[in-house]
Amino acid sequence: MRSGVQAQVPVLNVGDVDAAGRFYALFGYTGQRGEDGRSRLRCGDLTLLIFEASPVPAALYLYVDDVAATAERLVAAGHPVDHLPGGECRTVDPDGNTILFTRSSSLPVPAPQAADGRPSQVRRAAQVAARRDGAPGYCQIGGPRGEPCAEPAEVKLADSWGDTVWGCLTHADEALVNARGAFLATEDSTGIAAYLAARQTRPETAAVPA
Repeated sequence: MRSGVQAQVPVLNVGDVDAAGRFYALFGYTGQRGEDGRSRLRCGDLTLLIFEASPVPAALYLYVDDVAATAERLVAAGHPVDHLPGGECRTVDPDGNTILFTRSSSLPVPAPQAADGRPSQVRRAAQVAARRDGAPGYCQIGGPRGEPCAEPAEVKLADSWGDTVWGCLTHADEALVNARGAFLATEDSTGIAAYLAARQTRPETAAVPA
């Protein structure tokens, strides 16, 4: 038998264990506060451990069985939900932790290129970008203190204001989690350019002014 990690348990520091428990119950987690000031929440075979301590910003990526129903429960409970391209949704728990969730059917099939655990949408965007020209040589996002990044630019991000930036996979992941308005900018057959091109009248059928 191969040795190694057999399971992993996400751990979150929260300011109020009871409030956090009510929030994560919207995703199907159940559990009770323990005498040691922490709660072990369970959802099927999954475990989420929450400690009552000074919150430290974190992020969780969850796969759910029904995105629409989950989003409705969150909104009804007063937690705004952002709908992102590719079927992902994003919300924030009571302690400011970013929660991304999407359909469980989008869980990537295990494969060598999927071993880094990145969301499948990010990998697909990188694969599309690799087949096109125009990407800069290196990541434009850089490190958290402004230090340059020498990794190749593989993913293009954008926001609703039209700002764009190319980044390596690591820094693109970080930007998608922390920049609430950021999304993957892909240039494929479902993009705006293709849509506008399809609407243009062909020269041979264009009406001639009288």
